[in-house]
Amino acid sequence: MRAFEGEPAAIGGRGKDPVNTAMIRHWCEAMGDGHPAYTGPEAVAPPTMLQAWTMGGLSGHGDGTGRATRYDELLGLLDGAGYTSVVATDCEQEYLRPLRPGDEITFDAVIESVSPRKTTKLGTGHFVTTRMDVRADGERAGTHRFRILKYAPARRPAAPAPAEPPTGTATPAPGPDGTASSAPTTAPRPRRPRPVTNRDNEGFWEGVARHRLLIQRCTRCTTLRFPWLPGCNACGSREWDTVESAGEGTVFSYVVMHHPPFPAFDPPYAVALVELAEGVRMISGVTGVRPEEVRIGMPVRLEFQRVDEDLELPVFRGSVS
Repeated sequence: MRAFEGEPAAIGGRGKDPVNTAMIRHWCEAMGDGHPAYTGPEAVAPPTMLQAWTMGGLSGHGDGTGRATRYDELLGLLDGAGYTSVVATDCEQEYLRPLRPGDEITFDAVIESVSPRKTTKLGTGHFVTTRMDVRADGERAGTHRFRILKYAPARRPAAPAPAEPPTGTATPAPGPDGTASSAPTTAPRPRRPRPVTNRDNEGFWEGVARHRLLIQRCTRCTTLRFPWLPGCNACGSREWDTVESAGEGTVFSYVVMHHPPFPAFDPPYAVALVELAEGVRMISGVTGVRPEEVRIGMPVRLEFQRVDEDLELPVFRGSVS
């Protein structure tokens, strides 16, 4: 597989659309990024959109440009060896010049590395890294590295067979229907996933522990932001303090989860994007109403839900008028 290193993954690819204000607007709305550099006559595209201009969508690059070459062959080889599952692991981007509306995007990609066989919690397989060089009107604009793991899923240990009762153990008395009866046994309920806590958001979780929902506020321009970030997305300042939310909000959008099932969750359940009275939005669960009763615009009120002995989460209780 090392022979694939340095081989092309895409040659002469061309973006399906030039850089344009409509896609920039959609991206900024989805990300909640209102930076003024992305609007107006001198607008530039957010740097993190670098890969977006190269993507072919569901229909792919129909004219054949940008079509995978040796990359397809490599993935087929891994599939044939039993590494049929795939997960994206990380990406890195380098920005060389801003992209502006009207720029025509072209790109080439190369298989940069194929790792030796690695064993992970997911299973055993190989990490494959591709590097894409992106150009705007023929000038290099940036580099995008993307890494996947092609792996064979780890086998789960088989459930142990029920143990035979030891000699001398009393046999349960037959029930009314003549069959042996015994107390039902239930497996312990799986624990909910733990939230990721790091130096950028630890203050938020410290507030939750005190039953306070804290919102970051830039001390330079007073812009509120959520989720917590190391710097202001309006003016770039790294100085901030917090304000406490009053806990009032409305459902801005929502989804009712039915499938796939996750351990420790009982579908169906509602997950909402809640717009707080302070103007920021956060994702959380909705309680107090049936999932099918959740509606956009529904008023909700903050409460703190004890999940287990060491986890408490902010959720929102809905009310049906």
